[in-house]
Amino acid sequence: MLINVFIQNEAGSSRKNYHDEKTREFKFMKLVFRPYPYPYGFIVGTTASDGCNLDCYVITERPLQTGQAVECEPIGLMEQNEDGVEDHNVLARLAGEPAGMTAKTQATLIDFVQNVFRHIEGKQVRAGCFLPAPEAEAYIREHLDSVPGDWQLH
Repeated sequence: MLINVFIQNEAGSSRKNYHDEKTREFKFMKLVFRPYPYPYGFIVGTTASDGCNLDCYVITERPLQTGQAVECEPIGLMEQNEDGVEDHNVLARLAGEPAGMTAKTQATLIDFVQNVFRHIEGKQVRAGCFLPAPEAEAYIREHLDSVPGDWQLH
């Protein structure tokens, strides 16, 4: 399965960019407590239960820029709850790259999500289980928009 991921936040940056996820228009930026360990964005052509697109970390060492769209392959799913609401993250690699979901990657992501909003009083983010690629693909398929626009599932 190939997915199209729009990059909102660059690895190494403490800038959290907000976009209209359906038009990809930039809205505003806020600073967060920790820099992003991997490029982070959303999967084009999907809608999560919160009305936004599915969130996605691209596990790569390659620098990806805010506003860039990249073709990726799902490699896993990180269960997450934010303020008691399901907010899972798809983990993906750039198409053709050998990146996998390692124990180090998992530890890095758990540390990040549990601390990134530490500066916001009362904010609670909890990482859950890490699930393999077939579960990530099923999760994506469950949340596909009926009319994906310029996005196609391969």
